[in-house]
Amino acid sequence: MNSTSAPIVEARNLTVDFAAGRGMIRAVCGVDLSLKPGETLALLGESGSGKSVTLRALMRLHPKSAKIGGTIQVDGEDVLALSPSALRAYRGKTVSMIFQDPGLAFDPVYRIGDQIAETVMRHEGVSRAEGRKRGLELFERVRIPSPERRLDNFPHEMSGGMRQRAMIALALACRPKVLLADEPTTALDATVQIQVLLLLRELQREFGLAIVFVTHDIGVAVEIADRIAVMYAGRIVESGACRDVIRNPSHPYTRGLLASRAHGTLGKDERLHAIPGSPPDLSAPPPGCAFGPRCDNFIETCAADVPPEVTVTTGHMARCFRLGALAEQAEPLAAE
Repeated sequence: MNSTSAPIVEARNLTVDFAAGRGMIRAVCGVDLSLKPGETLALLGESGSGKSVTLRALMRLHPKSAKIGGTIQVDGEDVLALSPSALRAYRGKTVSMIFQDPGLAFDPVYRIGDQIAETVMRHEGVSRAEGRKRGLELFERVRIPSPERRLDNFPHEMSGGMRQRAMIALALACRPKVLLADEPTTALDATVQIQVLLLLRELQREFGLAIVFVTHDIGVAVEIADRIAVMYAGRIVESGACRDVIRNPSHPYTRGLLASRAHGTLGKDERLHAIPGSPPDLSAPPPGCAFGPRCDNFIETCAADVPPEVTVTTGHMARCFRLGALAEQAEPLAAE
């Protein structure tokens, strides 16, 4: 990653609202994101925190009834202002996505090689033979065994790990500049998960990709990310370089996520730490800090207003009224 290069992705005050009943539910609340070429940003948090909603907003994949606010700039383009034809060119060519379930992302009635070939044909105007050749090259690149034969497979004829590799090949078919990965390793066993993460890092170096990687697994975030943004109830509550966030977690929610991760083998009477309570109902969010009802450090101020961003160190911020007091009480956690 070139630390002096300009951001290729920049979102400011991003909001996403969905119609529900008589009102609107705000699933993403004022998110700011910045990503440079060759950099990986991990969006980390529990299910329902707004990670995937944010990711899909970057590609404008939400239904027309959804309202996206703020600004999204990707490779110099105003994404929210793109016409339908420009949006079709943008998806796949500038930005591409690896979906969480490749079994659902592929059309089950078409061979995978044909789906990749058609994607290349539509975006680059090449022949079907050229599109298939690109698919074969990518299958070889993502290390799918017997790649020429596998191009003629239907999605159901591949294992989960192989389908995920085919999904990565499809996402890279038109050589995008930004790759959005929506929990691409969640359904895989540990060995295949590591293989996919190593493959993504290798492909990133080769193609210079900027990657936004959504995960609820802090161990995966540590393996893949340069920077981490922790999301809760639609807001980024802590962000910074991966090393800074892991070594010095400054928001109670981040500390809870770290503490709830298994380290080695638990003893007979040991239990994993669990964050009490559940994420809030976004149709009726609590006043002030959304994490307040689950926080051991809750004070009256927390219910009065949304905490502002507080700088922990350069490039590392958190949203917590008690940030100073917590920093004094807590010892930094060692990096894995």
